[in-house]
Amino acid sequence: METAGQQFTRGAYVGHARTDIYGPGKVLSEDGDLRRVRFTHFVATIKVEDLRPATPLEESEMNTWLCRKAERYGSDWQLS
Repeated sequence: METAGQQFTRGAYVGHARTDIYGPGKVLSEDGDLRRVRFTHFVATIKVEDLRPATPLEESEMNTWLCRKAERYGSDWQLS
């Protein structure tokens, strides 16, 4: 889990700081102050200031979700 001072690099597990509608997510890429994040419901581009570190439970949920998608559809969902 990232600490408050970090900028959520690729692979970091995150949550949206202002709403829980997105579900937990994983950072796919970085572009300045923006992060492309795969949330459980969709992929979105979010400002770094609107992200927070995922809780251990959220990180576990996201990892399980990614593993299930890989089992069902193939490919490596952990990297995409």
